[in-house]
Amino acid sequence: MMNINLLFIQEFQLPISNPVIKFLIILLIILFAPIILNRIKIPHILGLIIAGAVIGPNGFNLMTRDSGIILSGTAGLLYIMFLAGLEIEFNEFIRNCKKSVVFGLLTFLIPMILGILSAVFILKLNILTSILLASLFASHTLIAYPIISKLGVKGNRAVNITVGGTLITDTLALVVLAIIVGLSHGEMNRIFWIKLIVSILTFGAVVMIIFPIIARFFFKHYTDGISQYIFVLVMVFLGASLAELAGIEGIIGAFLSGLSLNRLIPHSSPLMNRIEFIGNAIFIPFFLISVGMLIDYRVFISGWSTIFTAAIMTIIATLSKFIAAVTIQKIYKYNSSERDIIFGLSNAQAAATLAAVLVGYNVILGYNQDGDPERLLSENILNGTIIMILITCTIASFVAQKGARRIALNESFDDIKVDKDFNNILIPISNPANVEEMISLAFILESNINTNSITVANIIDNTSTLETQQGNARKIFELALQYSSSADRQINTCLRYDTNYTNGILNLIRERDINDLIIGIDIDKFLKHSMLGQITKDIVKNSNVTTYIYHAIQPIQTIKRHILIIPPNAEQELGFRYWMIRMWSFFNKMGTNVTIYANESTINLLYSINEAIPLKVEFKKIIKYKDLLIISREIKNDDCLIFVMSRKSSPSYDEKMEEIPYYIHSYFNQNSFVMIYPFQQYENTLDSDNIMNPSSMSAFLKIEDIVDSIINKIRKK
Repeated sequence: MMNINLLFIQEFQLPISNPVIKFLIILLIILFAPIILNRIKIPHILGLIIAGAVIGPNGFNLMTRDSGIILSGTAGLLYIMFLAGLEIEFNEFIRNCKKSVVFGLLTFLIPMILGILSAVFILKLNILTSILLASLFASHTLIAYPIISKLGVKGNRAVNITVGGTLITDTLALVVLAIIVGLSHGEMNRIFWIKLIVSILTFGAVVMIIFPIIARFFFKHYTDGISQYIFVLVMVFLGASLAELAGIEGIIGAFLSGLSLNRLIPHSSPLMNRIEFIGNAIFIPFFLISVGMLIDYRVFISGWSTIFTAAIMTIIATLSKFIAAVTIQKIYKYNSSERDIIFGLSNAQAAATLAAVLVGYNVILGYNQDGDPERLLSENILNGTIIMILITCTIASFVAQKGARRIALNESFDDIKVDKDFNNILIPISNPANVEEMISLAFILESNINTNSITVANIIDNTSTLETQQGNARKIFELALQYSSSADRQINTCLRYDTNYTNGILNLIRERDINDLIIGIDIDKFLKHSMLGQITKDIVKNSNVTTYIYHAIQPIQTIKRHILIIPPNAEQELGFRYWMIRMWSFFNKMGTNVTIYANESTINLLYSINEAIPLKVEFKKIIKYKDLLIISREIKNDDCLIFVMSRKSSPSYDEKMEEIPYYIHSYFNQNSFVMIYPFQQYENTLDSDNIMNPSSMSAFLKIEDIVDSIINKIRKK
């Protein structure tokens, strides 16, 4: 009995050493801290930091900041930076890269200048220490990014330029750290500079060029969800390790790893959902708690010197970041909500700041007469940094949340106005092997992910036994629901009994007010033996919705380039603006290279669209569909071909379109492809003569209206 009591007492001695109890306490904090603090309008990330301070060695000493906490916290920090690179809208990032450079330089130089001046003239520090202290103000951590992500505004232009600017300012700040430490050790020479520059350039080339090649190969050949997630983690920590080998902090490597995988992990995919879910549930909260454990409330009463130093550091760090945010707002005419997001994301001092101050604190320049070490950064600055981290993280959380909520509210209204008549996708599936790729395409084409607009259907007709078809339908629906739930998306399922497959689909289109139809195709069964396939031809002929005939050779996220082939007069079709909106949004989300073949008049229209919503597009002229074979030698295996087709008696119809299936089977059988049939007319509203006369449809066919519709639609994303 005595031994049991002793064991019980030992288990609950402070700090707690039992790993099970420690993990339980952390999980309870992750669960309840956000719930409690959200009721009093405190951001959840701030709640986790405060909780870490309370349970840490400087609080109630429930647990120490041991190697396990440090490991988990470091992983969480790398995860935040990786998510920032992965979730960024890549095309928006490319469009705003110049703005990111401007902001990165502003948010680096302004804190550096103010920091050096305040350190020299107010804190009375030497020039070497002043420069290093200023670099602490210049760097920042995207600690408020989870708030932005949770509120759904991570694609906003302000977020993009801030994330890009973070890469620049943190890299420059960490380079300053390396230079100052080198100077303090007397190691600054030509070899030092050559080694630093070569290692950084080599590291950047490996991550941005080699990583995508490895990832594309892996995703093409391994579709297991667990294997893909573990692979992603490997790439995160490999990128961070290579960065440290290059002489810079691992957070830069994690961010570039996310950027390199950005195009290969669609935002609507199950893999992205797993990455976000596990990061937000485990990795990121551990990091925030570990940051909180660094906070020592005793420094507030340790003396006026520490408080004065901390006050100066906090004021300079916050003021300089605010000046940078206001300056970038004025330059690019951003609104106040976007300025709040920029300031909120860039104000928090944590990761790079903490790394730099610890390095500076551990650099001993010599010893005084009493034998005490004289450090590059003193203990006052170390303690002041901890206070600065707490205050800037608090300010950043509140300001970022305020700006993100306003933007999210405005965008939700815009989505309602734009998308109200632009939903409802039907995917009839008869082959379970096609489920994942068909739904993947629908998720990317879907204009508003917050609506339950996708229906997966299975048609039961009289071609085979009822029991066999019902069993096949159950399997298809199980796979569809499993895939959609893993992507945290909702779909509808529909089991339809009808006289034949074609009638079942046509009736569903009418009953469910379908706008877009996605049909999978068996390349051997349909293309080789019966051209397009009689069933598919009947559906296209008798339906009047935008129809996508899709065949996937490889996962959609591993496509390197999309090739869009548009026939002459396509812009004269009523359905042009609808499929063009879909495809432009599709290209924007995928972030891949795009080559468009069209005639001169169509290309001129597309130039106008691309000037407003720039994508990485190469335009090439093609006169007629009969010239299609000319491009066959330019096609590579990782290309996806998108053919814009037309129904008969329509402005863009060409009899050579009937031979497209033959061309695909003969020349492009190693490529994924999509055949798009735009809708032609509304029933009982326009006759075929009017369809052939563009001047009678000015309300539909004004180029300016088409461009404006596409611009307004895509800009909201």
